Amino acid sequence: MIDIDGIDHQILRALSRDATQSASALGRRFGLSQPATWRRIKRLQDAGIIAGRKLDLDKEKLGFGVTVFLGVKLATKGRVSLEDFERAVSAIPEVQTVEHVLGMYDYRLRVTARDIADFERVLRRRIMTLPGAGDVEANVLLSEERRPGPLGGG
Repeated sequence: MIDIDGIDHQILRALSRDATQSASALGRRFGLSQPATWRRIKRLQDAGIIAGRKLDLDKEKLGFGVTVFLGVKLATKGRVSLEDFERAVSAIPEVQTVEHVLGMYDYRLRVTARDIADFERVLRRRIMTLPGAGDVEANVLLSEERRPGPLGGG
C-alpha cells in the first residue's frame, strides 16, 4: 500500500470524472508541473490504484436500447463448475458484466440488447442454454444515475 496525499486524491477524482485529461492540464489545475503530475499518475498506476482507463460508449446511440439485469441460479451445482459457466457466459457478446454474488442467485449479469425482442432471443437461445443455468430473474433498467463513487465529487 502506498501513501496517498490530498493531491493524489484530487488527481484520482479528476481522472474518475474524465480519464482523458492530460498530465499537463491536471498539473495546471493542481499547481504541479507536467512531469510531477505524470510521476504521480504513474506511481498510482504502478501501485494498481489506477487499474486502467475505460471508454464509455452510448449504447442507445449504437442501437442497444435495452439493458437487463439477470439473476441466475445454477441448477446443477457440483456437476458444472463455476468456471465452465463463467467461461460460457463471458463468450456471449450481449453480456456486459458477469458478477459472482452471494444471495438468492449465484450470478448477476448485465445484458444489453437492441430491444425486448432481441433480449428475449438472447435469453432463450444463449443464456438459458448455458451449462448449469437454472432459475433466472430479469430486471429491465428504466434509468441510471452515475454516482461519483467513494472518492466523492469535486
